[in-house]
Amino acid sequence: MTKHERDMRCNPGAGSIPCAAMQGRFDPGAAAAPDSGIFGLTVGPEQAAVHVLGVPFDATASYRKGAWRGPEAVVRASRQIDLHDLVTGDPWEAGIFMLPPDAEIAAWNAEASRLADGVIAAGGDVARDKRLKGDLARVNTLGAQVNARVRDQVEAILAAGRLPAVVGGDHSVAFGAIEAAAAHFAKPDEGIAVLHFDAHADLRRAYEGFEWSHASILENVLRKIEGVSQIVQVGIRDLSEDELQRIRGSEGRVSTLFDHEWASARLDGRDLRALIRKHLANLPKHVFVTFDVDGLDPTLCPNTGTPVPGGISWHEAMLWLEELARSGSMVVGLDVNEVNPGAAGPNEDSWDAIVGARLLYRLIGFALATRGNHPARSA
Repeated sequence: MTKHERDMRCNPGAGSIPCAAMQGRFDPGAAAAPDSGIFGLTVGPEQAAVHVLGVPFDATASYRKGAWRGPEAVVRASRQIDLHDLVTGDPWEAGIFMLPPDAEIAAWNAEASRLADGVIAAGGDVARDKRLKGDLARVNTLGAQVNARVRDQVEAILAAGRLPAVVGGDHSVAFGAIEAAAAHFAKPDEGIAVLHFDAHADLRRAYEGFEWSHASILENVLRKIEGVSQIVQVGIRDLSEDELQRIRGSEGRVSTLFDHEWASARLDGRDLRALIRKHLANLPKHVFVTFDVDGLDPTLCPNTGTPVPGGISWHEAMLWLEELARSGSMVVGLDVNEVNPGAAGPNEDSWDAIVGARLLYRLIGFALATRGNHPARSA
């Protein structure tokens, strides 16, 4: 392979972004250095086609908190991943860089979590408690600040021609990234789509009073981001009657393949690939993938904040991503959220983080395939 061929394989059409493999003598088969970046890589932002943004915020988590530790846990676990992937090839060659941790978001999370605890304990009923009303208002303000920070950072990533990948945190952190992607790619005649993997519909209006609740992320997208023309939901199995009516009344803007429907197709031996293609058939050109890990079978991420029996298996999730890569749409951004390392210590990799890191790498690989940066090697 010539140098030109290698450069084109890493970043065809990526302008001035050189192949990460050409930056020095990096050995993808060697153990990751202790001071290396995500996936053990050492490239800087200028050499990376993918910029990863960690958002350590989970203040509105309504059951089990801990996803704020997700970004750090995923980075640590990512250094154990073999970079050559039998399905997606070598995504690392395009360059993957993670932005430095945002200490201010971590501080906002600490404050917001402390204030939110009382509101959650009251079930969101704060009308008669002046102090709790003030706490709720402050949490909503801090959530808006997180959204603005994420939006600004993702806007900068998109403006530089890179692929943004957000790691939460709870699912609320995805809003700013989706907002930035819609502003960048939506056109008057065609918006962007959100491909949503989750156990929950996340269509509750200000759940427990929190405007930016993790349980309200897709409702906020519907109401506040006009550039999102379509939401395709996968794995949904836990929702309220109001959320079901929200889906049915969306006039096609929300299309949901419920988990029991997916399970029935699998148990009946139907063609799952054909079912996926049917649900991806009408996607617009640009797609943002938001992946709550509780959409998976909970044995994969047992410590996630709101686990629900059922869900899609690892290989079924990969089948969805493979078909997305074949669909003709382009992934313009992605997130992995609700990875909770549980009781794992600061120097210990939890099973949840191991799965989360591998999911992130696969998502990046498939996303790059949709952008022409790197061919997926699936059959």
